[in-house]
Amino acid sequence: MSHATKRDPAPPPELSHGTLEGLLGYQLRLAQVRVFDDFLKSLGRYELTPGLLGVLYLVQANPGINQTDLARAVQLDRSTMVGILDKLTTRTWVERRASADDRRVNGVWLTRAGSGALKKMQALVQEHEERIAANLSATERATLAALLQKVAG
Repeated sequence: MSHATKRDPAPPPELSHGTLEGLLGYQLRLAQVRVFDDFLKSLGRYELTPGLLGVLYLVQANPGINQTDLARAVQLDRSTMVGILDKLTTRTWVERRASADDRRVNGVWLTRAGSGALKKMQALVQEHEERIAANLSATERATLAALLQKVAG
């Protein structure tokens, strides 16, 4: 007879989710938990969250983007973006430079170290994406991405 331990937990009981089954917010939350869990297993050694990775990709695609536009793109307030950029700057993955047009505005650039880190992570990100979409056909994956973009507005 085996007993459940912290290392070998018993499977959760089958529960009816009732109304929750049809609630988009609930389904999105369950999906988010799974995505974050797999992301941390895949890229945890980089001490990176999906949000930080998204900022790195946006800076890579938009060299010199100002902090306000970057915050808007990821739907965060400016003060939160300052903290994120501080983390990425401390890691030497991004740098802030004063704009040539307006010295009060900082542009954000990916550094050589940041570009190298993204290059190393690229295969891991792709493997992560393939795992989380494993139960979807290519058409379903494209449809889901389009629908999520609509939800995000």
